[in-house]
Amino acid sequence: MSAKKTAVSSALLASAVATLLATAAQAAPLTKAEVNAATAAHKEKCFGVALKGQNDCAAGPGTTCQGTSTMDFQGNSWKFAPAGTCTEIVTPAGNHGSLTPIKS
Repeated sequence: MSAKKTAVSSALLASAVATLLATAAQAAPLTKAEVNAATAAHKEKCFGVALKGQNDCAAGPGTTCQGTSTMDFQGNSWKFAPAGTCTEIVTPAGNHGSLTPIKS
């Protein structure tokens, strides 16, 4: 194998490992410090407003946590929103954010 092919293969492997680690880190549950910071910033859980893969937590059965929602505006996943604004958020379908999980 030439030095050039080895360098390209090594770069691809390093990229794949970095992507895997970033994905695993994103899918981790929120830490207590992250929850405390959101609470201190006067944020609340708002269900049904996160885009696919951009939820802060609670993405339903079969998922782990952050970044695991499988569709836009999934009713059982939430995103932090400024306190008092959740129910004013309107999705493109005309639905509103909710302080509790939305049943599909």
